[in-house]
Amino acid sequence: MTPVRVLVVDDQQLVRDGIASLLSIQPGIEIAGTAASGEEALSQTAALVPDVILMDVRMPGLDGVEATRAIRRTHPTCRVIMLTTFDDDAYVALALRAGADGYLLKDLGAAELADAVRLVHRGVAQLNPSVARRLAATRAADTPDDLTGRELEILRLVATGATNREIAGRLFLSEGTVKNHVSRILTRLGLRDRTQAAVYARDRGLLP
Repeated sequence: MTPVRVLVVDDQQLVRDGIASLLSIQPGIEIAGTAASGEEALSQTAALVPDVILMDVRMPGLDGVEATRAIRRTHPTCRVIMLTTFDDDAYVALALRAGADGYLLKDLGAAELADAVRLVHRGVAQLNPSVARRLAATRAADTPDDLTGRELEILRLVATGATNREIAGRLFLSEGTVKNHVSRILTRLGLRDRTQAAVYARDRGLLP
C-alpha cells in the first residue's frame, strides 16, 4: 500500500519533531517534511506536494487558518488537519471555512493520529470528539429537512468515505444516479465538496 505522505507544520520545534518522529513509525505513514510557519508550509507544500498536512492553528506571521486557505486554493488535493491545543469553537469554525478536513487536539495518541491521517486521506473528515459534540448540539436545529430519504441515506454513506461506485453497489443504483444525488445534496446544503458533506453529516449526528 502506498504510504500517506504527511507534512507537519508547527512553530515549536520540539512539538514538530515529536509529532514527525511518532508518526514516522506508524504503518502506512511517511513524513514528507516539516515546516515551522505558515509561510514555510506554503513553500513546502509546493515543493513536496504532501497528501495530508498537519497544521498548527496559532503561529507567528501567517497563521494556520490562513495558510490552510491558501493551500486549498493552490493545492486542492492536499488534505489539511488542524492539530492544536485550542479547543475553541471560533477556531473550529474558521478552520472549517478555510477548507480544513479535520480539527484535532494534541492530546491524541500516535496511533489515533495516524488513523485520523489515513481516514482524512480517504476523504473522511475528522473532528475531535468534544468538538463534534458541541457542533452537533449547537446545530441540532439545523437538520437537513430539505433532503429526501434517499439523499439522506447517500449523505450518510458519503460521510463514511464511500465512493460513488461503492454507494451504487450498496443501494443498487447506477453510479450516474449516485453522482447526480451527490451533486444535488451539495447544492441544497450549500457545500463545496464531499469533505464538507462529511463534516456536515458528522456535526449533525447523521453517521450510520
